[in-house]
Amino acid sequence: MINAAIFASGEGTNAENLFNYFANDPRIRIKLVVTNRDDAGVIARAEKYKKNVQIVSKAALENYTDKLIEFLKLEKIDLIILAGFLLKIPEAFVKAFPNRIINIHPALLPNYGGKGMYGINVHRAVIAAKEKESGITIHYVNEEYDKGEIIIQEKIKIEENDTPESLAKKNTATGI
Repeated sequence: MINAAIFASGEGTNAENLFNYFANDPRIRIKLVVTNRDDAGVIARAEKYKKNVQIVSKAALENYTDKLIEFLKLEKIDLIILAGFLLKIPEAFVKAFPNRIINIHPALLPNYGGKGMYGINVHRAVIAAKEKESGITIHYVNEEYDKGEIIIQEKIKIEENDTPESLAKKNTATGI
């Protein structure tokens, strides 16, 4: 069985979708949630599903990377899933978990990725560019924002009357 940790900074809708999706899957267990915000909505969602929650500040992530890596290894974490985690993963993490950190990105990479491209910011940029489709990209994490190898992309059609907010809802409705 694969033990996974979800890293999230916000409301936790992607995390909750993952809790539900893998609830009865014998191949993977979501063991814990790591967040960088003590007011993140993901905390309540994780507690509802009886998941262990760890709050790790940006300073701790940057300055105590080795201790966090050690903790995750003690917890026997095999896979890290970034589900709306808004901090850059330190290079030491990428090296400690090679091809075992994946990110759920709310656009079709390589477009609309990089620093500052998250959440509603992505959807605003997609709508402003008058794209015909958007979607999600699940990719491996490397040392650069949103540059890791793409695992899968799911596309959705953008309607003429879509707004950044309606696009965000459509993206969430894809199941991730």
